[in-house]
Amino acid sequence: MDGGNVMRICFVASGDLDAVLPEADVALLPLTCLGEVSYERELRGETALFEAVALKSKALKSVVAAGCYTDARGLKRKSVVVAERGRLLGVSDCTCRIDGSEHGAGAGVKVYETAAGRLGIVVGEDLLFPKVMETLSLSGADAALCSCGPLTEGLELTLIRAEAFFFGLPVALCAPGYAALSDPSGRLAFASPAPVSAFMLSKEREYRLVETRRPLTFRNIKEF
Repeated sequence: MDGGNVMRICFVASGDLDAVLPEADVALLPLTCLGEVSYERELRGETALFEAVALKSKALKSVVAAGCYTDARGLKRKSVVVAERGRLLGVSDCTCRIDGSEHGAGAGVKVYETAAGRLGIVVGEDLLFPKVMETLSLSGADAALCSCGPLTEGLELTLIRAEAFFFGLPVALCAPGYAALSDPSGRLAFASPAPVSAFMLSKEREYRLVETRRPLTFRNIKEF
C-alpha cells in the first residue's frame, strides 16, 4: 500500500471481490456486490459475507469497501462494508429514505482512518443530499467513496462533480456497470464502463480563507 500522497483506487463495476486488482490501495464495489446480508445469519455462521470482505482486504493488504443490502431482524438498509488488512472497520448505512422505500435510513455518516487516508463513505441516495458530503469534508476526509445502485441517466455524475467542487474533496463512485471520479475542481477526472478499472488519486487538498459579510451584531457579547 502506498503511504505517500497517491491513492490507487480499484473500481469493480462488474464482478465480485475476486476481481479486485492486487496492487490497489482501495477497492470500491457497488451496492449490488454482496447481495443481501442478514446480520442474524452472519452471527450464526450460516453466511460469511462480512468475513469474505475482511479476508480479501487481508490478502490484498488494502482497504475494501463493498456495497450490500443489510437485514437486521427485518430492518433493511443499503450499506457498505469497510475492511482493511483483515480487520472489519465498520458498516456504513444510507442515512436518507425517500418516499417510503423498502430500505430504511441508518444513523450517521462515517470517516474511516486507514493507511490509505481518511475515507468517507456515501451510500446510495445519500449522494442526493449535499449535507452528507459536507459533513465528510468538515470531518477531514481525504476522499469520499460512493457505492451506488444502477445509475439514473447520468444524474450521479453531475452530483459527484458538483459536490466535489463545493466541498473540496475528490469523490469516487462505483455503480453496476460504471465507475467515475471527480477531483475537487469539479472536473470528471476518470470515468469508465469497464468491469474493472483503476485510477491514481492525489491525496493533496487545498485550503482557502473564505470571508463573508452578514448583518449581525456583537455589541452585547461581553454580557454572556
